[in-house]
Amino acid sequence: MKMDLLSNTLKMRAINPTAMRLLVLDKLMKSEIALSLADLEIEMDQADRTTIYRTLKKFEENKLIHSIEDGTGSIKYAMCESNCNCAPEFTHAHFHCNNCSQTFCLKNIHLPEIDLPKNFSIEQSSFILKGICDHCKS
Repeated sequence: MKMDLLSNTLKMRAINPTAMRLLVLDKLMKSEIALSLADLEIEMDQADRTTIYRTLKKFEENKLIHSIEDGTGSIKYAMCESNCNCAPEFTHAHFHCNNCSQTFCLKNIHLPEIDLPKNFSIEQSSFILKGICDHCKS
């Protein structure tokens, strides 16, 4: 049953469900935080770094996941909403904890609408909040 859900999730985004893609998707779907390539490597110690990276890039190209540059120097990845088209103007905020270094999606906090000059177009946007997360505060 679980594999059917994972396979269908990939197929809905026109991604061929290989064994590695299913494993990476499973890790991302189970995670409450954004994961870096290094995080996934640790969780999947038998997997090849290049294969994991290519999988992440394929997922990102097909708008299954989004990447987050949280200022740590390591790009992190998190699941998109099922109706997401990853348009820069619809980006949600992210929170990076300065204590535990985890990054969270704040899907209910969206970037404000920006009125750019006529000849400007947005290709990427980011809104990172930094501080101490709920878990570290308690």
